[in-house]
Amino acid sequence: MGGRVSWISATPVKALAVEQLTEVELLERGLRGDRHFYLVDEANRLVNNKGRRGPLQLIHATFDEEAPWLTVRLADGSAVEGEPAEVGEELTTSFHRRPRAARRVPGPWDDALSDAAGEPVRLVVSRHGGADRGRGGAATLLGEASLGAIAGVLGVDAVDSRRFRMNFGVAGLEAHEEDAWIGRRVRIGEAVVVPQGNVGRCAITTQNPETGRADLDTLKALAAYRGERETTEPLPFGIHAAVAEPGHVRVGDPVLPL
Repeated sequence: MGGRVSWISATPVKALAVEQLTEVELLERGLRGDRHFYLVDEANRLVNNKGRRGPLQLIHATFDEEAPWLTVRLADGSAVEGEPAEVGEELTTSFHRRPRAARRVPGPWDDALSDAAGEPVRLVVSRHGGADRGRGGAATLLGEASLGAIAGVLGVDAVDSRRFRMNFGVAGLEAHEEDAWIGRRVRIGEAVVVPQGNVGRCAITTQNPETGRADLDTLKALAAYRGERETTEPLPFGIHAAVAEPGHVRVGDPVLPL
């Protein structure tokens, strides 16, 4: 059984707000422009939006790769923008406790993002693409019915999909039907992906994407109804996939296991 693409989302700067798209080019390394940049602290460690850094989710970024031009729009409506320089310092960063080669992106955004984070941060660009799990996690998928399932456990009408920062939403499935696609080839638009495993969840999902504040205990809900299932990662919600055949994907495109 298959479904259709109900949303596409990406974030040019990891940890900032999720941006909604109508179409995207899906490459072997992931969605074009997704997580192209990320933030590091003074020790070159990845900066996420957990805890007091939640307000980073209120900052929007757009990146025109062809220009190239990066715009960072702050929560107060002001913006800093410019051409990302290609001559920044080479760094070895700590990305989820693993070394990742990156390059500094000097420009007007460091000061503004440091103010929002409440600590000094620097913008960097990855040398190997932005997917958290590498090529095996180049794209992520989540069924809309799965959102309905966790909403029922939490006792709320709906749960905002942006909490989970997934690339593709899929309508027309049963709750967590996407889990059964792991190891299979799945056509999504013009592309073909091969899901590799479940996406385990962390405290970021408890935060409201409109406020950056924790207001739903998503982790307790997942532990209650998903915690004892055999999955590749704990507290699973959605799947991550490698890209077998790159291609264009649009909202409304079919999603079909092959």
